[in-house]
Amino acid sequence: MTLSAEQQRMSGRIGALLGILLLALSLRAAVVSVPPLLAQITPAVGFTPLTTGFLAMLAPVCFAIFGIFTPRLINTWGLGKTLFVAIGLAVLGQLLRPFAPNAWVFLALSIVTLGGYGIGNVVLPPLVKKYFPDKIATITSGYVTLLAVGTWISPQFAVPLANAVNWEFSIAFWALLSAIVAIPWVLQLRADRAAGRADVKVQTAATTVPMQANINPWRSRVAWGLAIYLAGNSAQTYVYFTWLPPYLQDRGIDELTAGSMLAYFAILMLPVSLIIPMWVPKLKHPIVAIGFFSLFWIVGHTGLLISPQEYGWIWITFSGLAQGTFAIALLMVNLRSRTTYGSGVLSGFSQGIGYAGAAIAPMFFGIVHDATNSWPVTFLLLAAALVVMLIGAVIINPKRMIEDDAPTKARV
Repeated sequence: MTLSAEQQRMSGRIGALLGILLLALSLRAAVVSVPPLLAQITPAVGFTPLTTGFLAMLAPVCFAIFGIFTPRLINTWGLGKTLFVAIGLAVLGQLLRPFAPNAWVFLALSIVTLGGYGIGNVVLPPLVKKYFPDKIATITSGYVTLLAVGTWISPQFAVPLANAVNWEFSIAFWALLSAIVAIPWVLQLRADRAAGRADVKVQTAATTVPMQANINPWRSRVAWGLAIYLAGNSAQTYVYFTWLPPYLQDRGIDELTAGSMLAYFAILMLPVSLIIPMWVPKLKHPIVAIGFFSLFWIVGHTGLLISPQEYGWIWITFSGLAQGTFAIALLMVNLRSRTTYGSGVLSGFSQGIGYAGAAIAPMFFGIVHDATNSWPVTFLLLAAALVVMLIGAVIINPKRMIEDDAPTKARV
């Protein structure tokens, strides 16, 4: 039977499709598998309030630092090798963490793990750009959905795995998922070499801006706009992840219910991640969708401040669905770049700055609350983060690509 042209194109990309989806599924495992097990891990490695605080900040800090430097790795090694570095770091860190003799070594190995995931965060959008330039919305929808599933599945099974075997097995188990990611990518890269498809480096990508090394995100309006947008968005999300359970318990909600409400908040990213990539690319002005989901943030923040006990689940529903703003950010990486390398630069810079904001916000939230002993004053920080996000949204709303901000001499 003769394959259609579309079937032939897809058959040459099946490894990339599986690799992208599995990578997305694995990217949050190490981040969210440890907190549910802290009570079991602490007696063995000696976590203190100080080291626990560092652990809470570690993910966004690592995502920020490794995110900023990943485009340089792509430029030097190519997209394929950079991807395998990410997988290797994630697997190595997760396998070694159970053997950490103390909390500081555990944190160091967590940096190795999260560094791999930080690189993985950045390479995902350019991988979509490289292999599926004709299906960016569809593939983005798939991988953002699995990102949400991965955020839910790891903490859901962390305690059962620990109870069945031990905590060491539970946190090392997710290294298997990271290792499996390598299998379809090995097959895909072999197929690429056989077909004569070059890896993505500065010198090889086809573009209207061939001297892509001249793309400087620090001088790009597009890059700064998306970075500001992601910083405001991530600040709100990580404040929820860090402070929602303590806040709800302080307002009289029991520990189990508070934990369930956080899990509910996390999983609500799933339905919106299916809708966003299908809707936003059709809009002339993406800020329309951003404004829509910003209203959800406003209702959620306000409701949780005023009446968390009576209608808490309703307000969490609004805030959870508001995470559509994050799905829009991931989609905009490819909607505001023309080339695979441009996508990588924009992804690395925006996520680096964005996660830096996410790292600072929960700490600042706690400092302000301790200083004022007032939740209403503290919630003003969420309003400020929302304003920051909307400022970034205004900047990225015009259809301008990061390549357009390259020096004139680099253009043809």
